[in-house]
Amino acid sequence: MTLTVALYLLAGLLVLIGLAGTVLPVLPGAPLIFAGLVLAAWADGFTHVGLWPLVILGLLTLLSLAVDLWASAHGARRVGASRWAMLGAVLGTIVGLAFGVPGLLLGPFVGALAGELLHRRSLHPQALAAAGRVGAGTWLGLALGAAFKLALALAMLGVFALAWWL
Repeated sequence: MTLTVALYLLAGLLVLIGLAGTVLPVLPGAPLIFAGLVLAAWADGFTHVGLWPLVILGLLTLLSLAVDLWASAHGARRVGASRWAMLGAVLGTIVGLAFGVPGLLLGPFVGALAGELLHRRSLHPQALAAAGRVGAGTWLGLALGAAFKLALALAMLGVFALAWWL
């Protein structure tokens, strides 16, 4: 196996892990995709993919990071989530990984709900209802953020493919 083939394989692995990272919050999706695409361009000696496509890919990576921060914070802030709820959503997502797709769907909600209940220190029906709204809002923000990040990741792959074949 030549060095070039090894570099392409590593680049492909980085892109695949990055794609998984667009929906899994424990992996930096867009930066891994960017690193894989830059590595693939470098392995080719920047013959097919030059400076401008790489600049566009870098900007899409930064936009993906900004969307991730904004969507999570906006969804939680919009429903009045506490820091405990945000921490709970992250921990719920991490624990949810062990339970596959159902865990990924329910983990952030359950974590945000639990975090908000810990913050409020009350099981009064009004506190439960408010914590439920916080859990749902936080989950919705994370879900929308993941959808936007996935769209940006696919755009990155599209930009790379266009640059490669044009």
